[in-house]
Amino acid sequence: METSYSRAFIKNFLGQSPDWYKITILAFLIINPLIFFLVSPFLAGWLLVIEFIFTLGMALKCYPLQPGGLLAIEAVMIGMTSAERIREEISANLEVILLLIFMVAGIYFMKQLLLTVFTKLLLNLRNKIALSLAFCFAAAFLSAFLDALTVIAVVISVSVGFYSIYHNVASNQSENTDVTNDSAFTGNQQHQAVLEQFRSFLRSLMMHAGVGTALGGVMTMVGEPQNLIIAKSADWQFVDFLIRMSPVTVPVFICGFIVCALVERFRLFGYGAKLPHPVYEVLKKYDQKNSENITKQDRIKLAVQVVIGVWLIIALAFHLAEVGLIGLSVIIFATAFCGITDEHAIGKAFQDSLPFTALLTVFFAIVAVIVEQHLFTPIIHFVLQSEPSNQLSLFYLFNGLLSSVSDNVFVGTVYINEAKSALVNGVIDLKQFELLAVAINTGTNLPSVATPNGQAAFLFLLTSALAPLICLSYGRMVWMALPYTVVMTLVGLLCVQYLLPDMTQWFTNMGWLSMPPASEVLMPH
Repeated sequence: METSYSRAFIKNFLGQSPDWYKITILAFLIINPLIFFLVSPFLAGWLLVIEFIFTLGMALKCYPLQPGGLLAIEAVMIGMTSAERIREEISANLEVILLLIFMVAGIYFMKQLLLTVFTKLLLNLRNKIALSLAFCFAAAFLSAFLDALTVIAVVISVSVGFYSIYHNVASNQSENTDVTNDSAFTGNQQHQAVLEQFRSFLRSLMMHAGVGTALGGVMTMVGEPQNLIIAKSADWQFVDFLIRMSPVTVPVFICGFIVCALVERFRLFGYGAKLPHPVYEVLKKYDQKNSENITKQDRIKLAVQVVIGVWLIIALAFHLAEVGLIGLSVIIFATAFCGITDEHAIGKAFQDSLPFTALLTVFFAIVAVIVEQHLFTPIIHFVLQSEPSNQLSLFYLFNGLLSSVSDNVFVGTVYINEAKSALVNGVIDLKQFELLAVAINTGTNLPSVATPNGQAAFLFLLTSALAPLICLSYGRMVWMALPYTVVMTLVGLLCVQYLLPDMTQWFTNMGWLSMPPASEVLMPH
């Protein structure tokens, strides 16, 4: 029986996605113009944001680029936003795009070194709680000075390496085979059980590392893009920023580590899985084989990658160039000195980063709709009109809430600009502005771990090649992040409301904070 044209169209549309998902996306595309033209552009804008979050939530059913991209294109066509506004959003976030294109690809060429280092760590640190704390601390420390996306790209690369080694050995496959194919495990319950436990083990490490990037990234002015924007608006230097944030960030950091240990100890929220013994044996044999068969050429490659790693840390810590350009230098050094000169071999490095770069560009289109339709304006006005004693907690909470559904860089930028305008217009004084700047920064960084779209590192993890391998869905990420979200949000809120004002005054009295003249802060940057 010949397939009808309508059935053929449905089969082609969004490929292997379930039919109910395809119909839902088509319904969104039909409903949006009707709501926009007949009911309310404001309502249509919020509906679009919810629909885009839905596509992220269904990332394992269909990569969000296609359905999200269709929604974004329709938004431009019906006038929710303009191509020019999207271009402005992309221009403002060009650093992040360059970072994704070049830095993630650069990490690919350091995989040999990273896999060697982390294999030693995994084999020698057998206590799961200690290993989880080590992953969380390493991610936090590196994110304070480097970039969260770079850090998460390293951990993803390492985890894919671990998974591939075990999968290939257990399924009797050679290297470079399809690790997404589990047919070799079908019928063998023992192997399936080990694989599921290993997936759970990797999921927990990835989530600890992801939360670690938020715990460290909030502390310094270079930890997240919005931190730098806030620091420039308040005219703070690196040490000023670190000290001013510490009444909130240090208690949250400590409590975050306590949560890490507790969820592992009591096996809560999907944590607690240990490294299966068969996997340990496979990784141990792999490490021994590598150590025995290592050649002088391999040793030189590892030495080169160590030097490049040192260069990477120094260049990022001192901001010798834009992060993306430093990533490009890593690609050039690693390929030139490790003998990789084939175009196709280099091209493989970009396979993971470019789809996410395209998705992030679509995300900026949704942010452009938020700007154009003034979706956050009522919330911002409500917060600014509140009593000064309530402003700190309200700024913190609403920044966190909006960052969980939108881009925390965008939310942080909007709020700090509004606070700056209030300072210039005499609505608030300089002291209140500086406290609000801390509330905005911590609000955009801490509660936003609630959802993958709140943190770029989480979104990158969700849409990476690793997520389907370890069965890490949007819902599972939200569930596993929940204990961290609750504790970090509540501790942060209490510190902002009760600890921050007094501690800031104490730091000022001690002479630890440099106080720029009000005229300098009021000057536009």
